Amino acid sequence: MFRYLAEFHAREQEGLREPGRAFIPLPNEALRGLSKVNTDLVGFVQANREEHVATLDMDATLVETEKASALWCYEGYVAYQPINTWWAEQGMVVHTEFRDGNVPAGFEQRRVLEEALQGLPKGITKVRLRSDTAGYQHDLLRYCDGEKNKGCGRIEFAVGCDVPSEFKKAVLEVAEEDWVVLKRRERSGELRETTRQWAEVCFVPNAIGRSKKGPEYRYVAIRERMQDQLMLPGMEEEEKGLPFQTMRKAGVRYKVFGIVTNMDWDGQELIEWHYKRCGRSEQAHSVMKEDLAGGTLPSGDFGENAAWWWIMVLAFNLNAAFKSLVLGGQWVYKRMKAIRFHLINIPARVMERSRQLSLRLGAGDSAYGWLLQIRARIAGLVLSG
Repeated sequence: MFRYLAEFHAREQEGLREPGRAFIPLPNEALRGLSKVNTDLVGFVQANREEHVATLDMDATLVETEKASALWCYEGYVAYQPINTWWAEQGMVVHTEFRDGNVPAGFEQRRVLEEALQGLPKGITKVRLRSDTAGYQHDLLRYCDGEKNKGCGRIEFAVGCDVPSEFKKAVLEVAEEDWVVLKRRERSGELRETTRQWAEVCFVPNAIGRSKKGPEYRYVAIRERMQDQLMLPGMEEEEKGLPFQTMRKAGVRYKVFGIVTNMDWDGQELIEWHYKRCGRSEQAHSVMKEDLAGGTLPSGDFGENAAWWWIMVLAFNLNAAFKSLVLGGQWVYKRMKAIRFHLINIPARVMERSRQLSLRLGAGDSAYGWLLQIRARIAGLVLSG
């Protein structure tokens, strides 16, 4: 296994590293080959279960490690930080890039998006992008808003934006009657009011406001009233140390967040859709690192770990294809633990005779009909391919 993984490590790239600078080694031919296999796998699923919309969730995840060659991440521990592009409608990863822990999540994100778009199969008529504040880069937003993007045209996006003092000032100018209560959709489909409110904000950042030909985006602010509580010493003035931005209005403290978009959806619908990024895509990271051993890296060499991560992504997508194309129904959202318990761990005897592999179950086993159905669906996929 180690001799196999060594083929994916580009040693000549290691000499190009510079201390204190973000660096992404170029993949060698072997590593690029895994990407091509993944593209074929995603295309196979699209051919058998076609989707016309591709909602891409771009997000990085930290993989904590004790490898001596790994670098420190922003959380203050040694890690790697791969960035993944998740296709929400198909539940698959269309692109991943393995990175050192010191590489910022938004580093070269436009290039990563362009590579992900090249991996999308035929049949897609609309591409949408969701990202956290790491994606708040005007180069990336300008690229998405362009009409001439190859193969997909204008990309609709909703991206978390930074909250500088200028944005807070614009939020303070919003009249109280313009704030709308944000509602949360329950599993039953019912909408319930939350403690958050949203409003349109008239805000033009300096980066794009210097030219009359600059792009025009829509900014939405979300505020949430903070509970009255005692402040720690030294936090009274600037409220330092909090993991979110705050502001005060009429003596009331609020948490404040922002979203930038080029979509004309209603604010409630837009925010609800953007929040889904923190659902399935975040759960996918947990499955990658825990269920499929992506968080247990085998080597101190970057290329070998990158290959391990890519192989894990292939296993993840293969499992997703199996659930969506073969099992269907509620199984699409089941994790590997459920698959192992209900399918893989069925008591049976595996026998090989006359070059045939047979499975012998107990008399009257309820899984017999289910296994026949699974085999028939797999055979149908082979014939359709």
